Amino acid sequence: MEQAETMSLKRVYILILNWNGWGDTIECLESVFRLDYPHFRVIVCDNASGDGSIDKITAWAEGRLNINVPVTHQLRGLSFPPVSKPVGYVRYDRSAAERGGDTSDESDLVLIETGANLGFAGGNNVGLRYALARNDFDFAWLLNNDTVVRPDAISFMVQRMELRPGAGMCGSTVLLYNDPTMIWALGGATIKPWLACFAGIVERERYPYLGMTEDDIEAKLDYLVGASMLVSVAFIRNIGLMCEDYFLYFEEPDWAMRGRGRYTLAYAEKSIVHHKVGVSTAMYDTSGSSTAASFLFRNYLRFTARFFPFTLPIMALKVFFKYIEYRYKKWRNPETKLS
Repeated sequence: MEQAETMSLKRVYILILNWNGWGDTIECLESVFRLDYPHFRVIVCDNASGDGSIDKITAWAEGRLNINVPVTHQLRGLSFPPVSKPVGYVRYDRSAAERGGDTSDESDLVLIETGANLGFAGGNNVGLRYALARNDFDFAWLLNNDTVVRPDAISFMVQRMELRPGAGMCGSTVLLYNDPTMIWALGGATIKPWLACFAGIVERERYPYLGMTEDDIEAKLDYLVGASMLVSVAFIRNIGLMCEDYFLYFEEPDWAMRGRGRYTLAYAEKSIVHHKVGVSTAMYDTSGSSTAASFLFRNYLRFTARFFPFTLPIMALKVFFKYIEYRYKKWRNPETKLS
């Protein structure tokens, strides 16, 4: 791309979190290592998977394991045929990683074993601490493991951030994996506290969406979706890491709200990420009494109490009725998923 030369000095660390999802992660990696951006490293943080994920990803890097996307899938070309192997890699435990690992190592792929299921924020924060300890990057791209990306996805985000020097984060156009022209999110969403509502800027419309410009969308953004967030090192250092109190859901709006007034949010319309919506939610769930649903309902209240306490009674009432509705649907159909 023409802009690549002007951005060659901007180093990006790509953070991918994995938990029992090595097949999705390898497909994501195959697309990531096709990026046209000239200066990036990939960090995979494994949240104590029980399916041998870290060994499977290692085998992939060494060229001993590949995944085969169905020939008929429209996005097959983003991750197949396999990229050249081996991919240079290094493995660390959490302690070594958070100290910056071997500072002389420049492997393309960094595999970090976090030692436990730390949730979305906790797992990503291990990778961010690794990057901060090395102090050699300009942006961190938090990318869901259940995504595949187009080759110019980073280039357009970095370009947008250069045009928006006051921005601390940049989002992508996130399209559905199984319906690649359908929009799941344009960068992120809005928060309407008096309506106890979190709403996407545009949802379930066909891409390209011609009704709004990048500037229009940026003016409406209150936070970015976690499937794809490019975050500047200045934002991370000045605002801090993601809050680990939530474990699952609301980490992204919490991060953006903490930066409000100091940083704006950017959106790169041509940065395309395809998302297998719903697949990664199970990554952060736990066995036993705590479920994704309980995290969602609890964190509605936790986030509201933290940032919009005056609307907490409204949110509490809404959460009560949403919980009753969910339990009823679950009783009628045990396979009901969160929506």
